Amino acid sequence: MGRRLRFRGESRHKVDTKGRVSIPASFRRVLEQGDPDWTEGLNPNFVIVYGDHRRKYLECFTIQEMEAVEDKISSKPRGSQERKLLERLYSTQSMTTSVDETGRIVLPAKLRAKIGISDEAYFASNVDTFQIWQPATYEAEELAQTEEYLDDLPDDFDPAQLLDGAGL
Repeated sequence: MGRRLRFRGESRHKVDTKGRVSIPASFRRVLEQGDPDWTEGLNPNFVIVYGDHRRKYLECFTIQEMEAVEDKISSKPRGSQERKLLERLYSTQSMTTSVDETGRIVLPAKLRAKIGISDEAYFASNVDTFQIWQPATYEAEELAQTEEYLDDLPDDFDPAQLLDGAGL
């Protein structure tokens, strides 16, 4: 197997009245690589998690990433509160979908309503997953929070220091 692809970048896409929206082309390559059943000519599958009511976005996992999450859930004691919660959030309140031949998915009305999407969707990479947001919500909350966090740091602070475990 070659090098592992990751989700990178951000983009806005139109959503039609049936809930169809294009997935960024670079994300499609990652979805293909992350679906063990995908071969040339097939449409890649992936999982949309919508369970956490506090989140204002949809979290999208490749099949392999979701299987890794499910393995962690399965390692918890059966019947434990932790396992029940994780099963609900990641299994019960999720859906498997596929990218069609034109690079689009259908976002069901329930999911569009949950995060307030009507005519546009904002895609944000998160290394091993990606998120789908209502664009104004992303700008007002997620982007603003990141900027506020950076503004609170000293001017000479290099965020790359966090990669080395230096912390803040």
